[in-house]
Amino acid sequence: MARLFGTDGVRGLANGQLTAELALDLSVSAAHVLADRGEFSGHRPLAVVGRDTRISGQFLEAAVVAGLASAGVDVLLLGVLPTPGVAFLTGSLGADLGVMLSASHNPMPDNGIKFLARGGRKLDDAVEIAIEKRMGEPWQRPTGGKVGRVTVHAPAIDEYAAHLDSTISHRLDGLTVVLDCAEGAAHVAGPQALRDAGANVIAIHAEPDGLNINDGCGSTHLEPLRAAVLQHGADAGFALDGDSDRCLAVDHEGNVVDGDQILAVLALSLKEQGRLADNTVVATVMSNLGFVQAMRAHGVEVLQTRVGDRYVLEAMKTSGYNLGGEQSGHVILSDHATTGDGILTTLHVLERMATSGQSLQQLAGVMTRLPQVLVNVRDIDKARTDQDAVLAAAVAEEEAALQGRGRVLLRPSGTEEMVRVMVEAPTLDEAEAVAARLADVVKAQLTL
Repeated sequence: MARLFGTDGVRGLANGQLTAELALDLSVSAAHVLADRGEFSGHRPLAVVGRDTRISGQFLEAAVVAGLASAGVDVLLLGVLPTPGVAFLTGSLGADLGVMLSASHNPMPDNGIKFLARGGRKLDDAVEIAIEKRMGEPWQRPTGGKVGRVTVHAPAIDEYAAHLDSTISHRLDGLTVVLDCAEGAAHVAGPQALRDAGANVIAIHAEPDGLNINDGCGSTHLEPLRAAVLQHGADAGFALDGDSDRCLAVDHEGNVVDGDQILAVLALSLKEQGRLADNTVVATVMSNLGFVQAMRAHGVEVLQTRVGDRYVLEAMKTSGYNLGGEQSGHVILSDHATTGDGILTTLHVLERMATSGQSLQQLAGVMTRLPQVLVNVRDIDKARTDQDAVLAAAVAEEEAALQGRGRVLLRPSGTEEMVRVMVEAPTLDEAEAVAARLADVVKAQLTL
């Protein structure tokens, strides 16, 4: 049987693959795995549950709460709150586990269930496997006063916003910022945190109706943000995704500032303050070569991991690094958060602008993005990607021709019979030509 858990929780079409029954069963099993300490210590297990704005989050929340409470877990309902807000409150409220109902940047019909361990940390693979294994097993159901209580935790947004503001030491007075809330989980917390920090905030896509999350807005659709920044003459704009664990930006002229550039701005800020652990930043193999070159030119080492913020987090945790992220806008400031946080990232970039007196365009100019081309080659045997000698020779030949001015990366898809051919080169034409040649070799050598 295929694993239920993907790279970021359990996701699927709400009421299709992701049913109320599945949500209830998963929650019972998660309670047994993550909160199995109550009867031995006199401690009643506690969970916090949050969701994004998808209409399906309402019935899934009810199912999750029913599962947890039936397993004897007390539940605090956080309501609509960003994923990093749920992570923060899992830790600050001393909960045994947290649950976030969201499919992040996915379209509205999808939804997902993400479990967090004590302290608000993402689950290890071993814990996810344990949860799956215990689904459907016989168990002793609590009765009477041993079932869980369910309470609404009304101050959730205020507590999370206050935490975010406590992480910066310089106010943002005088800065005008557009915040695209993606009709999602941060539509209240995001503008509130930025305004409390002193910024003049123009919030767009902050009127969710349960159906419009990520619909033509947010970090996957930057055109509305660009238009709003230019219309209002703002200093910068930031776009969150549906659950606000990532953000991308545009400068005052509407130029896109991606996750690599945001990571570069924050890395140099922390280094200047003497707070960048081991002068190292963690990124993925998909980070632009221009980012790596810029960091090394400023004395910052770059540790690259597999694609996925969970791998960035693992590397940071293992080696004690405090900054990492992805080109897609997941940025992890582990001094303040256990996961990527789009609002937190926005605050710290704005603080850097305020303290340096530089525009976002000037700050992001520390790196020059090399043109990057990505070609997906489908219907091939991806398992042979690293074994085919002809393909290896073709990659080596192209890399030699680039002479260190670019790079080549072949990455098998994690979910499809597909290989992604990624090429960076000094010019777009050169990158496209190399990618096309290698894609032809992949098709010729790996076709099923």
